[in-house]
Amino acid sequence: MKLFYGDIFPEIRIDDEEQQHILKVLRMKSGDVLSLTDGKGNLARGKLRIEGKKALLENSHVAENLPDFHPKLHIAIAPTKNIDRIDFFVEKATEMGISEISFLNTDNSERRNLNIEKIRKKVIAACKQSLRTHFPKVNDMVKFKDFIRSVHPGKTFVAHCDASLERSRIQDIEIPDEITVLIGPEGDFSRDEINILSDIGIGAITLGSQRLRTETAGLYVTAWIYSKMG
Repeated sequence: MKLFYGDIFPEIRIDDEEQQHILKVLRMKSGDVLSLTDGKGNLARGKLRIEGKKALLENSHVAENLPDFHPKLHIAIAPTKNIDRIDFFVEKATEMGISEISFLNTDNSERRNLNIEKIRKKVIAACKQSLRTHFPKVNDMVKFKDFIRSVHPGKTFVAHCDASLERSRIQDIEIPDEITVLIGPEGDFSRDEINILSDIGIGAITLGSQRLRTETAGLYVTAWIYSKMG
């Protein structure tokens, strides 16, 4: 299935950049079959019709409210200094069904700015590749203390490396319908940040005996939740 991005409601319309890709890169022809998603769980399938420099979808069948992954996973992660590593995390986590991604500005962060629009485009590309009709939400970068104002104890966990503090194995936690996991920067969360999370009832987890890179930790959590998804 060739999956593209665009609008389905109130009318079916292929995104402008996608039209250019169809016409100039893929060189598709009128009559070719393709599918279109709006990233909100809707899917249209029909035949391509080319009118001059426009690519249109005709004779289309629309499937609405397609099922999404459960449980829903939200990872809040401190971006790495090397942007390629966070790009890799975003792409692979999207393929495995993550529902939401937030980027944290923490005490030990080495990167405090991101091109969020570029990351959102990477998410769309990964969704098309993996045939996802529900696109994950990508939030703007936020300060750690601002982010934790909206977290829910019992549904939120922090993965940190401080072995002197009490932590549960990720395999032993009960997974709620919606789960948020915080992943720290290369230097981990500061002790102050860990204490703040503990004070508001956020459970601490360990991902094993080895020290994982930030993006590896994020993907470990995503893959573990993916194995539980229906």
